[in-house]
Amino acid sequence: MDQDPKELKKMGSKIGKIVVAVIVLAIIIGNSMYTIGEQEQAVITTFGKPSCVNEPGLHFKIPFIQHVSLVDTTIKGFSIGYDQNTGESIETESLMITVDYNFVLIDFFVEYKVSDPIKYVYNSQDPISILKNLAQSCIRSQVGSYDVDSVITTGKNEIQAAIREKIDEKLEQQDLGIQLVNITIQDAEPPTAEVMEAFKAVETAKQGKETAINNAEKYRSEKIPDAEAQVDQIQKEAEAKKESRINEAEGQVARFNAIYQEYIKNPLITKQRMFYETMEDVLPDLKVIIDNSEGGVEKVLPMEPFVKEGE
Repeated sequence: MDQDPKELKKMGSKIGKIVVAVIVLAIIIGNSMYTIGEQEQAVITTFGKPSCVNEPGLHFKIPFIQHVSLVDTTIKGFSIGYDQNTGESIETESLMITVDYNFVLIDFFVEYKVSDPIKYVYNSQDPISILKNLAQSCIRSQVGSYDVDSVITTGKNEIQAAIREKIDEKLEQQDLGIQLVNITIQDAEPPTAEVMEAFKAVETAKQGKETAINNAEKYRSEKIPDAEAQVDQIQKEAEAKKESRINEAEGQVARFNAIYQEYIKNPLITKQRMFYETMEDVLPDLKVIIDNSEGGVEKVLPMEPFVKEGE
């Protein structure tokens, strides 16, 4: 018996709708259910805001409205100073300097776990990298406050405890939702021969610097007293010259005043006297005769030529 094509078309349309409905329902159910493992916690966000944290087991959520972020709560760790997979040393991380100016290669292993899933997911983009940077900073700070013998032998436990305390303080300030479980020194040893040679070169340069500074200070301490003595001598000589010039000037002023007083009393005689004294100063070796026999007019008659022959 042949079926009507219209009925077949209707039946096919119904079957298609049922299939679509089943698929949609399966998607909704699939997006509504999620499972949390034993060592996990889930942060549930509603419209992008964290609303709760769920424990392990089967849970339901509102599809397309709530989002689930699974967080592993097991203890994890990372290495500092060496590659955890190959065991090869990473000198940029392990090479450190102690308080007594010695180099040392020291490796650490840091263990941590998530203490607050919401803060771990939302307070920072990469909390593990931040923890590693904090750990490296605290490690270098503490290792740099101990001598090389303590770092390599007797002081490991003390150093580990001090570093852990510092990291805990930093984590509390950063509020990353991470808890430090433990940090241990894996290995500590002197650096390679190449590094030791470089260290010796640095130490030699430091000693040369100190020697140069000491020599400069010695030269300075020797020269400053000499310079101060020279300054004092120059000042004293200047004061002496000053006093001499003042006394000389005052003497000349007194002499001038005395001459002036005589000049006032008898100007002509004073002029003649000054003329004769000047001639004696200008021509000390010239013999002259002064004649005033002709009506009171004086004549100066040189007995010898002003310029001798042959000069």
